[in-house]
Amino acid sequence: MPLYEYECFVCRHRFERIHRVDAEPVTTCPACGGQVRRLLGVPALQFKGSGWYITDYGSGRSAGSTANGHDGGTGEKASGDGGNGSPSSSSSSSGSDAD
Repeated sequence: MPLYEYECFVCRHRFERIHRVDAEPVTTCPACGGQVRRLLGVPALQFKGSGWYITDYGSGRSAGSTANGHDGGTGEKASGDGGNGSPSSSSSSSGSDAD
């Protein structure tokens, strides 16, 4: 059953009550008999199991990489040009500036 916190409008007395969700809320202060309101609080939730914490996920590796750092492919190192094996286009780009 959930724990609800209440505050009195008259004397500002705060108190807690445990009751069912479908039960009628408390309407009078136990200290002075004044009208009370139910306060919003942080729910007491606990997520158990794996996958709920940042440490349960990988260290930013891509989906294809494994624990030893290999991508599981042919063993060739991928180049920064998209992996098509062609030479870098940075040396050929200087010719376009001459026009």
